[in-house]
Amino acid sequence: MSLAETEGKGEEAVSACSDDPLLPCPQNALSLIRQRKSEKMPGIQLGTHTLRSHGTQVARFHMHDWVILILLAIIDGCLNIIEPFHRFVGRDMMTDLRYPLKSNTVPFWAVPLIGILLPFAIIIGIYVKRKNVYDLHNAVLGLLFSVLITGVLTDAIKDAVGRPRPDFFWRCFPDGKAVYDNITTNVICHGDNSVIKEGHKSFPSGHSSWSFAGLGFLSWYLAGKLKAFDRRGHVAKLCIVFLPLLCASLIAISRVDDYWHHWQDVFAGGFLGLIIASFCYLQFFPPPYDVDGWFPHAYLHAMADSRHDDQPTANPVQPRPSEIETVYVSSEGQDGIQLRDTSPILDSMEAGRRQ
Repeated sequence: MSLAETEGKGEEAVSACSDDPLLPCPQNALSLIRQRKSEKMPGIQLGTHTLRSHGTQVARFHMHDWVILILLAIIDGCLNIIEPFHRFVGRDMMTDLRYPLKSNTVPFWAVPLIGILLPFAIIIGIYVKRKNVYDLHNAVLGLLFSVLITGVLTDAIKDAVGRPRPDFFWRCFPDGKAVYDNITTNVICHGDNSVIKEGHKSFPSGHSSWSFAGLGFLSWYLAGKLKAFDRRGHVAKLCIVFLPLLCASLIAISRVDDYWHHWQDVFAGGFLGLIIASFCYLQFFPPPYDVDGWFPHAYLHAMADSRHDDQPTANPVQPRPSEIETVYVSSEGQDGIQLRDTSPILDSMEAGRRQ
């Protein structure tokens, strides 16, 4: 149970017992809850962690992550250079590969703009408003990891599978004159080598995977920033969260409309990109429904460490904050909520008094 839910139940209990004098009422319920909450969560002050004050420190902490990003970019470049597997394409298989050769509705150069630069611009805008370099740095890292890991997996699968595109016939025979091997009936292409090479990269769709990787990460990010799952029922927040996914879906559908991909290629690419985006977001941020879903893990750890360093040495006579917890137990015999502590030290003291 989150602290917000606990505090809400505590307020209900206090309100109920103030109306009903027969209901047992914990007088210090809210004060104990707020004290416990302040002890558990560090003091969070926005605007105090900027690029100038903490940028170098945060970047140095994630130096190895940036090195891995560079390696992923190099690997992805190499996968685009090597020749893909040329799958057997017989005469009888050409029935489903005779779709017209069309241009792209969404050009290749537009995918990074939509899938990377657009989320990056939104992340920058949130930083300008909140001035939290931890959020900026972890969001950029998560976005880049999402699209680069997806790109490497997509291109590796493309090269290994070598599935022909729906317009493969016109790539292989641009003049419309088909030539096949007399024995195996395999195609003997006489088109442009680069066009034929691209014709063997149908599965999965790179447009779909990259779009869902970048825009899927953006949906996760917006869900956390808007607190879309705060249990208040604001459907408008969900509409904003789903908007990037709608954009990614339209890009994926355009690949089928342009006859560059089969529907299975688009579905697999979108699924792959969305799964990688989810893993990358949760690596850097709590789930959006979490009470601390707005902040990245690194920021919460930094605040906890800062509070621990500033905290004076505890008095050994007083119990530690972690030894006393506020627990609400619902009783079957009454509708009220009882307040008790779970400290083993206090339990032993109570047992000694009873003896």
